[in-house]
Amino acid sequence: MAAAKVAGLVGDVGGTHARFAIAETEGKRTRIKHAAVLQAADYPTGEAALEAYLQRLKGKRPHLAVIAAAGPIQDGVCSFTNNEGWGFSERRVARSCGFSGVRLINDFTAQALSIDRLAPRDTRLIGPRVKGRGGATAAIMGPGTGFGAAALVDDGRSRAVLTGEGGHSSFTPEDEVEVEIVRRLTVRYGPISIERVLSGPGLFNLYQTLAEMAGKPASLTQPDQVTHAGLAGEGLARAALSRFCGILGSVAGDFALAMGARAGVYISGGIAPDILDFLKASDFRRRFEAKDRMADYLRAIPTRVVIQPYAALIGSAALLDGMA
Repeated sequence: MAAAKVAGLVGDVGGTHARFAIAETEGKRTRIKHAAVLQAADYPTGEAALEAYLQRLKGKRPHLAVIAAAGPIQDGVCSFTNNEGWGFSERRVARSCGFSGVRLINDFTAQALSIDRLAPRDTRLIGPRVKGRGGATAAIMGPGTGFGAAALVDDGRSRAVLTGEGGHSSFTPEDEVEVEIVRRLTVRYGPISIERVLSGPGLFNLYQTLAEMAGKPASLTQPDQVTHAGLAGEGLARAALSRFCGILGSVAGDFALAMGARAGVYISGGIAPDILDFLKASDFRRRFEAKDRMADYLRAIPTRVVIQPYAALIGSAALLDGMA
């Protein structure tokens, strides 16, 4: 029997952007239509941003909605870690926007659900061309406004998504430079999480701290300025971006080991696709594999960057079938 076609609203909402679209699914085939990117800072609440998107649609509104949000979900409610005052509630969204069914999920739950639906053109290999193991777990993680992580768990008999808040676990420095970075950031923030160094604000933290350590002025004022200057070869910014890529490799290796991600590790989020060539030439893969006695284990795991901008929307659409 052919799979039924199901349509609904899908959302991918983080600390900076709110992406909404209409998704049509048929089996594992997903079509994204009427996609729009809204600036979160322009709206007082998540519901206000969603209503603004719905007003743009011509014709009949959808009855179903799956919204991926950058924060932990509890009892159908999410409060954002990186966007103070914003949140979503399944009941509130259904009531205010007229949906008959609403599902709220973590944004990296959606990223994990997208893995089976990504086409080869949606990712780029970083490191050696290895296949990974079939019937095994894949991990997906990445830096954006924050740092998210999840896994598509496969034990050879069944599959499930594992989602946590790994970006808020403690960051482990690898060398003396990173030890000093942690020491200085600890004075400012207290215990240092992965997100404090692997995110847009984290990249800026690295840049400022490396400037302090070098006794040089930090003339840049925004994370995207650090990215652009680093790609252009500006000394301090390039050092910060290089350090960022190396740390990302170490953290990706840690998650691969913790999750048993022998099918592959996918790097998603808003930053990695923009620095793809820089990342390929960086210390990322060396540090990914540099795990003492588990180096051979990690050498067999492929690492890929997700360049599909609607991956979380595609993953969210995977849940529409069960709501119809």
